[in-house]
Amino acid sequence: MSQANSISGNFKITHMNEFDQDFVDAEVPGFICFDPHGQGEFQFGYVHGEMTVVSTERTGKPAAEWTWEGNDEVDPVSGRGWAVLQANGRPEGEIIFLDGDASCFIAERNHKPGRKKAK
Repeated sequence: MSQANSISGNFKITHMNEFDQDFVDAEVPGFICFDPHGQGEFQFGYVHGEMTVVSTERTGKPAAEWTWEGNDEVDPVSGRGWAVLQANGRPEGEIIFLDGDASCFIAERNHKPGRKKAK
């Protein structure tokens, strides 16, 4: 799949169905980033993950599927996820924890990616 047909870039998480926006933006503005080389990163609330991403298609639209490892505050966590790039340029998908918790999300393009604050 060409880069033009893949999800690539920095996105601000604007909605999660399991968390209010104040939590999503608690530590940094919630974000999800996909680079064109199969890596990515996200953070919402106190959950931070680094992703290994595969570009694909779902229902004829550019999509990404990934596994991730990271932390929820100090606890190690991991899981998987997916996103589909909608016609409006917004990815919609789901972040899934290995223990079974999950939340759908919607994001919009953001040219300034959030980064974890130094402690």
